[in-house]
Parts: sequence; C-alpha cells; structure tokens
Amino acid sequence: MLKVNKLNAYYGESHILKDVSVTVDQGQVVVMMGPNGHGKSTLLKSICGLVDQVSGEVSYNGEDITGSAADKIVNLGVTYIAENRELFPYMSVKDNLKLGAYSKNARANEKKNMEWVADLFPKLIERQKQLASTMSGGEAKMLAIARGLMSDADLLCIDEPALGLQPSYRMDILEIIKEISKQGKTVFLAEQNIPQLIEMADKIYIMEEGSISFEGSKDDAFNNEDLKEIFLGL
Repeated sequence: MLKVNKLNAYYGESHILKDVSVTVDQGQVVVMMGPNGHGKSTLLKSICGLVDQVSGEVSYNGEDITGSAADKIVNLGVTYIAENRELFPYMSVKDNLKLGAYSKNARANEKKNMEWVADLFPKLIERQKQLASTMSGGEAKMLAIARGLMSDADLLCIDEPALGLQPSYRMDILEIIKEISKQGKTVFLAEQNIPQLIEMADKIYIMEEGSISFEGSKDDAFNNEDLKEIFLGL
C-alpha cells in the first residue's frame, strides 16, 4: 500500500530524514516510535505532501507521490492527523467535521462517513454545536481524528494521538484506533512509548536522529531488552 524508499527531508539546510525506508501494508497498524525531535512527525508530513524539500521515493498503491501536493495525496486516500490537532477553534464541532470532507471523493461520501463518525464518536455528535475552542484536550483529539475520517481516506497518518492526554482519554483514543483498524482502515502512527499501542501493532519501527534503528514485529520489540527499557517504558 505505502512504500517509502530512502527518503530524505530537509528544513532549510537542516537534514532531518536520512535514507528512511518503511512499508505499510493494507489493513495494518504500523507504529513509528522514537524520541521527540528525531523526525517522526517529519516522516508523516513528508508522506502527506507537507514538507517541501524531499528526495527519495514515496509510493501509494503503486503511484509515485513523492513531493506531490497535499490535496492530491488526500484525494488518493491518504490523510494526516496532526499532533496539535489544527482545528478551526471558532467553528462548531459539526462544521469542523464537514470541512474534513472537502476532497471530491469525501464530498460524495459525506453522509455515510458522518454516520460512521457518529457511531465511533457519540460524544462529538452530542456536542456538534459546541465550538472547538471550548473542548478539552481529549475531546479535541477525538475531533481531529474524526475529521480525518471524514476525508474518506484509506490510510490515516496519525501524529502522537495520545500526547498530553489524561489516562482515561488516552485509552479511549487507543480503543477508537483499534476499532478503525478493525473496520478496514490502514493506520500509520507516530508515538513515543505507550505499551498498549505496541500491543495492537502489526509492525514497529524505531527512529533515532532521522534514521530507522529498528524494524520488526511487536514480539521482536517486546523481546528486545534495550527497546523494552528505552522506548517501551517496561
């Protein structure tokens, strides 16, 4: 589904990603872990057309999308859900959701996807008239994920979904991601050290200083003593 081959990314003269290669297959949950500031977010943004200076290759369903515009990539079925949520604070929950359906494919399926989102996030629908700026951190993260689903994407690139959330909301978010995967969506996550997230992963990567230092299954990760101590928090 998604293949990244020797991807390099730059911000100005800063070389952030260094020959990064990853593969995400249809229906998988793939987790990219590593310390803050080491390139995880840049990788997701580069895949989704949000970094200007890239080289290497990113392909999606066999089509080269390296350096393509973000709107084209969304139309192909890939969406980025930002760490900082990037909601429209003075618009209602419902209007934020509707803005997620801006692409051609998503507009055609807006009603169906709104019904799906309502099943996944009943709290959001109860508060559909509420301004996004008045939501708690956990509620806002749910809204960001729900808006990403409204794009009708098949591949969700989710950046730090549990960052800064209290434990109850964190577990809610993880359960929602699990349910999204069960319903056929492919998920590529960037996170730090949440063992519960690892348990649902089909594949795990570790990124350090812009390069991949580990690739393997969750069993490989849990059986690696260095990873357990440093990255998995066990």
